[in-house]
Amino acid sequence: MAERSALMEGTVVASHGRHCMVETADGERRICHPRGKKSYAVVGDRVLWQAPPPGQGDEGTIEKVLERRNLFYRQDEIRTKSFAANLDQVLILIAAEPVFSESQLARALIAAEAEGIKPLIGLNKSDLVEPFARAWERLLPYRHMGAGTHYGVLPLSLALSSDVDRALLMEHLRGKTTLVLGPSGSGKSTLINLLVPGATVQTGEISQALNSGKHTTTSTHWYWMDAERTTALIDSPGFQEFGLHHVAPMQLAACMPDIAEHASHCKFYNCTHLHEPGCGVLDAVKNGSSAHGISPNRYKIYSDLFEELSHTRY
Repeated sequence: MAERSALMEGTVVASHGRHCMVETADGERRICHPRGKKSYAVVGDRVLWQAPPPGQGDEGTIEKVLERRNLFYRQDEIRTKSFAANLDQVLILIAAEPVFSESQLARALIAAEAEGIKPLIGLNKSDLVEPFARAWERLLPYRHMGAGTHYGVLPLSLALSSDVDRALLMEHLRGKTTLVLGPSGSGKSTLINLLVPGATVQTGEISQALNSGKHTTTSTHWYWMDAERTTALIDSPGFQEFGLHHVAPMQLAACMPDIAEHASHCKFYNCTHLHEPGCGVLDAVKNGSSAHGISPNRYKIYSDLFEELSHTRY
C-alpha cells in the first residue's frame, strides 16, 4: 500500500463545484478535492491538503479547513451561497447606469456587517455626468455614514482606465484581501483587468484546469495584485439575488450603521424600531436624509427586511 504524504498548508484560490485550486506557501498551485463534507472549502480558506501517493495522478485532497476569521455568504429559503472566507473587506461595485438597486446594495452591506467585514462602495461611470450626479445623490446616506468613518464611497470611471482611479483603488486595497461584487453592467470585469493585467487569461487557464470550461462566470477566483503576494482581489459572481435569512430580525439594526447609531436612544431595550414609543430610530426618521437623520429609503429597507426575516423564522 502506497505511503501517504504529509499534510501541507495552502490557500484555496479558485473553486468550481467540488473542484478547488490550492496554492502552496511557495506559490505552486494544485487541483484538490475535499475529503468528505467537513473539508468542503471556499476561496480564501486556509486548508491542510495532501498530495496523492506516487503513481496516483496529480490531484490532491483537502483534509481539513482551518478556522475561518469570517465567511461572506447569502442565504435564501432553499440554499446558502458562500462567496469567500478570511476577508479584510468587500468592495461592492455599482454604476450610474444601469440604475442600481439600493435594496440589493443594502443587503450586501448587511451581510458584510453581520460577519464583521469592512464594506467599501465604488460608484462607476463618473464620465456620465447627469446619471452619475443622480446616483451620487442617491448614495448620500452612505456617504454620510462614510464621513463617520464607516463606509467609503469611491467615485470611479473605469472605462477610461485612468491612473487616478487605479491609485485611488490601490489606496484602499493595498495589503488587504478584498472580495469584489457587482451586478451586471457595473464594470467589474473592467476593474479586475485594470488592477490585475492578464486576469482574463488567468481565469481561462484556471477554469480549463478545473474542467469548468464555458462555466467560467460561475466560478470564483483569487488574484494576486503584487509579486510579494500581500494584496489580493477575489472575483465572484452571484450578486443578483441576495437572501439574508441567516440574519435574525433583532440583529438587523446592528448591521445598518445609520439605524444602529440611533437604536441606543430607544426607551425599550428590545425595541423593534417599528412602532414603539420613545424609539430613537423613529425620531431620527423624522430628520430625514440629514447627517443626523435616517433617510426614508433606508428606513423602508429596514422595515421591509425586518418583516421578511420575521416570516422566515421557524
